[in-house]
Parts: sequence; C-alpha cells; structure tokens
Amino acid sequence: MTHYDVIVIGAGFGGLYALHHFRDELGLSVRTFDGASGVGGTWWYNRYPGARVDAPSSPFYAYTFSQELVDEWLWTETQTSQASVLAYLQHVAKKFDLEKDIQFDTWVTDASYDDALHQWIIETDKGESASAQFLICATGALFVANTPDYPGINEFAGACYHTGRWPHEKVAFKGKRVGVIGTGSSGIQCIPEIAKEADHVTVFQRTPQYALPARNRPITKEEIGESRENWSDLRKSMRHRGGWPFKTIRRRAAEYTLEERHAVYEELWEQGGIHLAINSFAGVMAKKELNDEVSEFVRSKIRETVKDPETAQKLMPDYYFGTKRLILDNGYFETYNRDNVSLVDLREDPIETFTSSSVCTKSSEHQIDMLVLATGFDAVSGSMLQLNPKGRNGLTLQEKWDVHFDNYLGTAISGFPNLFMIHGPGAPGVFFTMPLGGELTTAFISDCIQHVRKEKLGSIEANEEAEVDWRNEINDIANHTLYPQTNSWYMGANIPGKPKQFLGHLRGSQYFDRLEEVVENNYQGFTLR
Repeated sequence: MTHYDVIVIGAGFGGLYALHHFRDELGLSVRTFDGASGVGGTWWYNRYPGARVDAPSSPFYAYTFSQELVDEWLWTETQTSQASVLAYLQHVAKKFDLEKDIQFDTWVTDASYDDALHQWIIETDKGESASAQFLICATGALFVANTPDYPGINEFAGACYHTGRWPHEKVAFKGKRVGVIGTGSSGIQCIPEIAKEADHVTVFQRTPQYALPARNRPITKEEIGESRENWSDLRKSMRHRGGWPFKTIRRRAAEYTLEERHAVYEELWEQGGIHLAINSFAGVMAKKELNDEVSEFVRSKIRETVKDPETAQKLMPDYYFGTKRLILDNGYFETYNRDNVSLVDLREDPIETFTSSSVCTKSSEHQIDMLVLATGFDAVSGSMLQLNPKGRNGLTLQEKWDVHFDNYLGTAISGFPNLFMIHGPGAPGVFFTMPLGGELTTAFISDCIQHVRKEKLGSIEANEEAEVDWRNEINDIANHTLYPQTNSWYMGANIPGKPKQFLGHLRGSQYFDRLEEVVENNYQGFTLR
C-alpha cells in the first residue's frame, strides 16, 4: 500500500487546483483519483447539446491564481461552452503537469479513517489501496445523476441518455421522435439544439422555469486585453463581490414609481445575463411584493415570446423568481413556436407509465424513439454520500447525515478527522464563482494542513458544537430570504426522502472572511490532537 501526504478525490476545477497547490506550492506527495477517463469533473460528463456555463462566465469562470495562465488562454464567448471549459482544464492539466499524479478510470470504493495512525485508507475498484494523513473530497456539487423512477421506464426500448452522463460520441437526432423530461438548466440548454435536428420533440415539463436571455456574444480583443491588464484588481473584486467582478447597483424600489421600475427591468432584460437578478432593486430575493413584480415581468416576456397562448400558460412559473437556479436562455422559449415541438405539463397530465416505444400520461400516449433525462442531480451532498467515508469508530457518513448534513464551514465534519470537502453543504458553492471558490477553500484547507504538520499533530477535526452553530447560521441567513419557500434542489426537495435543508451559503464574500477568521482565532471550532 502506497502512502501519500494527501489524497484528492476528483479531477474537476476543485480537485485539479488542490493537486497543484498541495504538490507544487507546499511540496507534499499527492495522489488524485477520478472515475472519469480524463480531467474535467462535471465538464467531462456534461456533454449534452447546448451545454454551457450558467453564468456570464468568460473570462471569469476560470482559475484566478496565475497571471500567466490568464494571459495565455483565449476565451471566445461571453457564455462559455462545455467544450471550451473542458479544453481549458485540459490545458491547465498539461501546463502544470498534473496528469502524472492522477489515476483515471478509478473509483474510490471505500475510505476509512484509522484513528491510531491518524490516516485515511482508501480502496479502489481496481483492488488497490492507498493511505494518506489528509483526504480532500472534490467530488462535485452537481455530479450524482438523478434518474426518476417512473413505472415501466426500464421497459423503454429506445436509446436513453441522462444529460449528466452524455456519451462522448455524437448523438444523432435526425429522423427521431425525442422525449425530454425536465426543464431545468440542462433541459433548457439542450431542448433548442435537439429541436433543430429531430423530427419531433415532446417536452415533459415538471416545473416551469424563469430563464433570462443569455445575450451570448463573441468577446472582443479589447475586452480580453483589459481583463488581462487588470486581472489582479478583478480578482480582488470577485473575492469581495460574491464571485463576480461586476459592480452591483443598489436601487431602492420605494424611490421609483411602478413605471420607472418597469423601465429598469426592460433595460436589464436587454442587457441579458443575470443583471435582472442582481442589478434591479435591493431586496428582490427577500421582499415578496417586489419579487412578485419581477416574477410577473419575466412571465410577461414569456407570453410575448411564445405565440400559442395555451402553451405559454403552461410555461408560467409560479414560484418566487430566483429561488430556483437562475437559467440563461439561448432560444428556449422561441423553440415552442416550432411546428416540431410540443409541451406536456406534468403537473396537469402526469406520467403514468412507459412502454417500449412511448410515454403514457394520464390523458395521452406519446410515441418516442429516444428519451433524454434532463432530471438533474442529487446536488451538493449526493457525491459525498455516494463515497460514504467511514470516520472514527466506523461511523459512516450516511449515518452521520441521516437527519442533517451537519458539518463545519461547509468543509469539515465532526467524527471525520483530516477530511476536507471542497464545495460541501453549507459552502457558497453555486452561489459563488466555483473556480475561485475552490481556490479560496483550498487556501483554508492548506492553512489547516500546514498547522497540523508544523505542530507535529495527528489530526484536526470539527467540533459537534461548531457544526450545530454553523447549521443554525446557514439557516438564519437563508430564512431572511425567499429561498426556503420554494421546493428546489437548493433545499434538497428534488430527491425523495432527502433531508430538507438549505445547502448553500448565500454570502460568499463573508464566508471566505469567516474562514480567515477561524485561522486567525487558532482554528476556532476545531479540535487538534
């Protein structure tokens, strides 16, 4: 059995940076394991048509730690495609020679803590074992695919693809009748692309969504040059502005008339991206009346776009705007004006069963040749529970997290010494720019590891009391907003039987301030042995 200082699970944004940081900047021995055949994490798997970063991403959905890396990589669009993100990560892996310390096509099947040795011992599906003092879980916030258990779905004889496990070979839709279940981010991105080729697309909508126009466009050389020249300042701005360098405008709704507020909405709608959410009026995500106003504005845009009033009505979301993941739209609503696209609202006409060649709803049978499941993920906690590490005294994570996803700072778990998560429950995760968030989280983990090694200690472990306080703090922040009033994957509501708990930290910049304070206060909330 080979021993390392650090074992990293996952070779996406978080895992690649952790490998680079611990190996190249701290000089530790590191081994990374990933079940995929190459780097990329989420971006290795999500290859469905139309897959893009769900944010005005370029050049900011990227690593920030290296000016040289910033200067040599050329982004081409404001909303980065999956292929571009994957190519970028492959470039990073090559530039820093990371693959020599990554074992691909290898699943970690067991991870257990040896309290006497203060070590983690992992086993793989290849029959190998390895040990390390520290285990870093960069297992992905959006990784474990959620496959709905509809009656008879396994009897369907046609091709079936989950957007989160898309094949690497091109999928041909020409001449096919395609059924798509799900209209979250991946559904809204792939449906317009599939409809351009398929004979017919039947969309089975579980929940109507608010989607904002992406306004994707080429990035100019001037914009790239300016970002490179000012990268240090932009990075600081991202750190202190919730992960993006954009200066938000704090308008007070009471100081505007209704007509003036609608003029603001129109202006931000034309700008596209997430501007309507972040730059309209203070309190949109907390004040019901103001949120209702913005919600109705977006619904009015859907009515304007979709020509058939009956179809438009089915597409009307009825939850609070922004309390599900905000989606950027590249022609989704326009797709319903095509003759080869039809919409089934599963709220009114639920799926009852599948046959070998059709989907049977309460009122109709829909013949299909191919099925696309855009049904999302067991988000944030799912990948850790799939790993199911065993902590002190054989405690499994599934036992630990049976009722609450208790942890401290979204990164450490009581009963699991020397284990750290990147983007775990209670971390900012998708509410912050994830590459930068991974860098900043790794910096905190690095401080913890260096302290243990410098003081010649065996372990660092979160306290149970600190976990309870952290859970209360996360809930208190969320409860000052409208987020908990919507059944979303932010609340774990998309997975039957999953504990209902808000899974993210909504104040990303303050969160990273908090990590720094914990270090300054001699690792407050941790027990050092």
